[in-house]
Amino acid sequence: MNRTLYLGRKRVGIELRQFFRDRESAIFNFALPMILLVIFGSVFAEQSVGFGDVTFSQYFLAGMIASGVLYTSFQNLAIAIPMERDDGTLKRLQGLPMPKASYFLGKIGLVFVAYIAQVTVLLTVGVLFFGIDLPSSAGKWLTFAWVSVLGLLSCTLLGLAFSVVPKHGRGASAIVAPIVLVLQFTSGVFFVFNQLPTWMQTFASLFPLKWLTQAMRSVFLPDGASAIEVSGSWQLGLCAVVLVGWTIGGFILALLMFRWTPRGSS
Repeated sequence: MNRTLYLGRKRVGIELRQFFRDRESAIFNFALPMILLVIFGSVFAEQSVGFGDVTFSQYFLAGMIASGVLYTSFQNLAIAIPMERDDGTLKRLQGLPMPKASYFLGKIGLVFVAYIAQVTVLLTVGVLFFGIDLPSSAGKWLTFAWVSVLGLLSCTLLGLAFSVVPKHGRGASAIVAPIVLVLQFTSGVFFVFNQLPTWMQTFASLFPLKWLTQAMRSVFLPDGASAIEVSGSWQLGLCAVVLVGWTIGGFILALLMFRWTPRGSS
């Protein structure tokens, strides 16, 4: 176990160097949320979301932080792993005496470190350029912590599982990016959720991002803003249950589906 953890920490450093060395990956998973926040926040800066003086910028910040979970975990892994599978990286790692768990610990460490850096940038931009007030209570920061952890775990495991879907690494982004975009449009990131069609709300409720964005809004919006939610409340207990369920489901799917070699190879 000690050797697994030690090599896992080493893998985190390797994964981080590779991640930031790849400009396309860094833009997709790190800079994109910041760019979208600046664009949408500037265009709709003073637009109200239907509760008091809560602006769309503040509403959108919560959605982009939730999207950051999806970018750094699911999207990043579902695109990068097929490339590693194609170029033989996974096959070489499989043949090493390194415990396989260390590879996955490296990926998890990469996701958490990249997310922390991304959130720091998003919060800084939100405060400096859009005058967004950060949570002032320990309870809200605690909610932010457990929502982030559950979101990262569930989306990381789902990314590991989904990485088997693209047949080739070069086509992975064409499969993964549209899925992420559809989830953002239907989960209350780009639009106020209660203004979306009912069928779209129902569809979004099947996936983690809707519950991530809802829980993040409970952190960054005033308590009374829960009135604009479809249910009239933040439903944090239900958010936790759904995210735990997706974490367990993602773990099972990752165990069953993850491949070290391309499909059809020996």
